[in-house]
Amino acid sequence: MDVDAIINKFYDDNAEGKAILVVHSKLVTEIALEMAERHPELNIDAVFVSEAAMLHDIGIYLCSAPSIGCYGSEPYIKHGVLGAELLRREGFERHARVCERHTGTGLSKESILAQELPLPIQDFLPETIEEKLICFADKFFSKSRPSERKSVEEARKSISKFGIESLQRFDEWCELFL
Repeated sequence: MDVDAIINKFYDDNAEGKAILVVHSKLVTEIALEMAERHPELNIDAVFVSEAAMLHDIGIYLCSAPSIGCYGSEPYIKHGVLGAELLRREGFERHARVCERHTGTGLSKESILAQELPLPIQDFLPETIEEKLICFADKFFSKSRPSERKSVEEARKSISKFGIESLQRFDEWCELFL
């Protein structure tokens, strides 16, 4: 898979958004690969992690998030499902699943309904070890301050705003990956 070609295909006319996407995604990829290397017992597919971590936010350009160079019309909460649609059209189902399942610590159908989120009413929870790892690694970086790595406590504080279930998933991943 040529990750750069895929990014260029969708960000050809958006240098600002592309720069933020690439910096953020490279940092997420690096930390995910470090964690995978520390845990050979988990049999993580490092090649897939490298590709999928670079593409997990591919859909942000379709969203309205001017502070990170994204001038689309969709709400930011939809960037994962939009990215998944893009990657499915390219034939990358496994990578698409990472896109749609990385928001927060994943989104349950119940939380989508309760919060009235503009998303399909279904579970978007990470299932495979690679999906969980990329979702977890993503929680240590934001696109608004892309080069600053959050501590575990800072990440927990951010996640705690989304409820106890999200925080419990994050804490389980701390035990698994750290």
